Amino acid sequence: MEKVKGRDDTRRIHESLEADTIETNGSAINEETLQLIAKAQATRGVIVFTDPDFPGEKIRKTISRAVPGVKHAFLTIDEAKPKGSGSLGIEHASPEAIRAALAKSYTETLEQESLISRELLMDAGLIMGAFAKKRREKLGERLNIGYTNGKQLQKRLQMFQISPEEVIQAMQQILEEEHDKS
Repeated sequence: MEKVKGRDDTRRIHESLEADTIETNGSAINEETLQLIAKAQATRGVIVFTDPDFPGEKIRKTISRAVPGVKHAFLTIDEAKPKGSGSLGIEHASPEAIRAALAKSYTETLEQESLISRELLMDAGLIMGAFAKKRREKLGERLNIGYTNGKQLQKRLQMFQISPEEVIQAMQQILEEEHDKS
């Protein structure tokens, strides 16, 4: 069961694969919708799949707090860009991007053991530094965890129990790409 913001997102998901959806109709999710999501989580499981923007992240956090243990799927900003003008959205993604994002969903871990140190993130150039934002974007794409700011990166890696080895391997590839471009 996927959770999406609105009707256009639902239409696009249904064009991409067979799935049930729950529409939140924006970031002000009401209690009735949260109860419906909790019921779906208890009986079938839920994948939170939102637009890669601030309102989408707000929806994701609201659901995570209210319904522990949901899975999360992410589109990159490029995958969710409209062809013309307009805002980012699932409705603009290709069916292939939607299927790939859902196939790579992460289960949120309630366990709070931090596997990634702040020092590792600093050493990798992911927090502080001229290229930190761009590197976080690329890391989010490579690990399929969405974009985060510097403060949220460690928490997101912890929430999905991403190992230091996974971060190091992804960063090696990102740094090689940067080096090849220069």
